[in-house]
Amino acid sequence: MAGQGGVHNFTWDGVIPRECQPNSNNILRLSVTTKWEIAHEPLNYAVDCLHNCGVGPGMAFANAILKQDPNFGVIGLVPCSKSGTGIHTWIRGNMPYDQLISRAKFSLKHGGTIRGLLWFHGESDTKDKYTARYYKAKVMKFIQDLRDDLKSPLLPVIVVVLRYPKEPFDRKFKFVNVVRQAQMDIDLPNVIKVDANDLPVESDGLHLTTQGQIQLGNRMAQAFLNTKFQSLKYDSNKIYHMNS
Repeated sequence: MAGQGGVHNFTWDGVIPRECQPNSNNILRLSVTTKWEIAHEPLNYAVDCLHNCGVGPGMAFANAILKQDPNFGVIGLVPCSKSGTGIHTWIRGNMPYDQLISRAKFSLKHGGTIRGLLWFHGESDTKDKYTARYYKAKVMKFIQDLRDDLKSPLLPVIVVVLRYPKEPFDRKFKFVNVVRQAQMDIDLPNVIKVDANDLPVESDGLHLTTQGQIQLGNRMAQAFLNTKFQSLKYDSNKIYHMNS
């Protein structure tokens, strides 16, 4: 979820659409040095990347929530992504997982509340038949461990169901269908799936364009707001897909 919208030849074009603009009063970002600051694009700068960060779904997500629910309060975004990592990396004792837990716990200081996890992951696991086959079991273990370590057994987790890459790039990611099915088949309470398959991609055939990232952020926001209003009545087996 580092965000590659607007990145061409490893360089971000610097375009920040209205949906991704900062909100100095209500949207904060936990920096790499664990300081709260005004959130802005690229949201994952220094946390995940230094040179090729672009627009991701996070800012669009936060702005969409405040647009639909102006009384929601201050949103603290805690970027923890690590690009190119397979699901086997996200286990206790490994840096990405432990860093996620550490940053999430830090966000609780001074009265914070963890409201959910946005999970956009899996491309690396589509390259190999073995890793794709075990994606479901490993991602469910990840979610269960995460909830246990954060002492939040029903923490909402919004899982993005991967988009199929465009030709000819799909030859490298041969098992997207296996990982997509694994993501759709996750059977845990308060896990909501958001399908990205119809969203536009950059010239690399894989990463979402800036507009694609915005649409994804809007879908995540709507899915999150549904968990707020419907709580455990929400159907975790539903694939959330809306026009945005």
